[in-house]
Amino acid sequence: MTIAVFVAALFILVFFHELGHFLAAKFFKMRVDRFSIGFPPKITGFQKGETEYVIGATPLGGYVKIAGMIDETMDDEFLEEEPKPWEFRSKPVWQRIIVITAGVIFNVILAAFIYTGMAMQYGEEVISVESIEGIYVPDESLASEIGFQTGDRLIGINNREVEYFDDIMSMSAITERNVSFMVQRDGNTLQLQAPPDFLDRLSESGFISIIHAMPAKIGQIQPGSPADEAGLQSGDEVVSVNGEPVNYWLELVEKIQEAEGEMTLKIRREGQIAEESVTPDPESNTIGIQLTNPFEYYQSERITHGLVSATGVGINRTSDTFTGIIQGLVKMFTGDISVRENLGGPVAIANVTKQATDSGGMRGFWEITAFLSVTLAIMNMLPIPALDGGHFMFLVYEGITRREPSAKVRMALQQIGFILIIGIFIFVTFNDILRTFGG
Repeated sequence: MTIAVFVAALFILVFFHELGHFLAAKFFKMRVDRFSIGFPPKITGFQKGETEYVIGATPLGGYVKIAGMIDETMDDEFLEEEPKPWEFRSKPVWQRIIVITAGVIFNVILAAFIYTGMAMQYGEEVISVESIEGIYVPDESLASEIGFQTGDRLIGINNREVEYFDDIMSMSAITERNVSFMVQRDGNTLQLQAPPDFLDRLSESGFISIIHAMPAKIGQIQPGSPADEAGLQSGDEVVSVNGEPVNYWLELVEKIQEAEGEMTLKIRREGQIAEESVTPDPESNTIGIQLTNPFEYYQSERITHGLVSATGVGINRTSDTFTGIIQGLVKMFTGDISVRENLGGPVAIANVTKQATDSGGMRGFWEITAFLSVTLAIMNMLPIPALDGGHFMFLVYEGITRREPSAKVRMALQQIGFILIIGIFIFVTFNDILRTFGG
C-alpha cells in the first residue's frame, strides 16, 4: 500500500512536470520524440504522430526528449548534422528558457491548483488567537527553554501578530533566519528568541500546539475504564489533583502519569464542585479519559471559500510552502539544521506520503502531493547539469555571452551532473534507511 500511494503521487508530479516541457516545446514548434513517465526499461507505450508516449518501469522521474537537445539520454548524433527548424537548438534563447522552466512552472501551478481545490472542498477551520487565554508549558520542554511560561498568551511570530493560532507555525515563518515569538505576560508584550537549531529541536521534541491551550476538561469517558468506574462524566472539568490545582489538560495528564495509587480529583460539574477518587490503570498509567475537541471548545470559525477566495488561499499556501522550503535549504547548507535529520529521499517521501494518507485520507494525500510538487520544482532548478537548473544556466550563459557552450563541454558536464545526481540519490536513500531503522 505504501508503494502504491508513493507511485500514485509520483506519477501525478512527474506527469505534470513533463507535460509543462511537452506543451511549451509543442507551442514553439519543436519536435518531441518521446514523452516518458518513468525511466527505462519500457513497460508499455504507443506512437502518435511524431511522439512516442512511454511508461517506464522506474517510477522515480521522467523525461521529454526534444529533438536537437542534449539531455539525460546523452544522444549527440544530431550534432553531426545542420540544425533543423524544428530542433531545440535552432530556437531563440528565450524560447528555450521557457521550455526548460515550463516543468517547474507547471509543478508550482499544480500545487496552487491542489491547494485551491482543497480550500473549496474542505474550507478552513480556524481558532482565533484572541480566544485563547493561555498555554501550558511543561518543564524541561523546548518551549520552556526558549522562555515560555505557563499562562503566556502566544500572539505572534517574528515581530508579526497573527489572527489565527495555526498561522504562528506557518512554514515560511518557522524557517526564517532568526525565529522569535511574541507573547503577552502580565500585561506586557515580550519577544522570545528561538535557538539556531530550533527546527531540529522541533522535529525531535515538538513545540506548542493547540493542545497546550486546552483546559483540563473531559471530552469522553472510555467505558469500563477507571474513570468510568469512579463516576467521572463527559464535561467534567478537573480543578485539582490530590489538592494541587490543575488548569490545563497536559498538566492533568502529567499528574495522572506520575500518580502512585489512588488519586483524589476535585471536579467542576454543572457549576458544582465534587470530589471523586480514581486509581490509574497500573499498566498504562491512564484512567480512560479523552480530550474535548479543541475546535468545539474554542468555537472555531469555519471559513468557506468560493473560487476567487479559494484561489487566493491556494496562491498564499503555495508561496508559503515555496518560501519555507527555500529557507529550510539555506539553513541546511549553512549548518543551522542537520542534513541527516532533514534531507529525505524516496524512502522518506514514501513514508510521509503513506502517513499523510493514513491520517487524513484523500485530503492528506493531496496535502502531501502539493507539498512535494513545490519541492520537485525547487529541486529541479538547482544548478546541476542534467537537471532543469543546469540547462537553465547554460542558456543564461549563452544569452549573456551570445556564445553557446561547446557540445563537448555540455556533454561532459551532463555526465558529471548525472553522476552527481546518482551520488545524491544513494546518499539520501542510505540516510533514509538509517533514519528509519536506526544506526
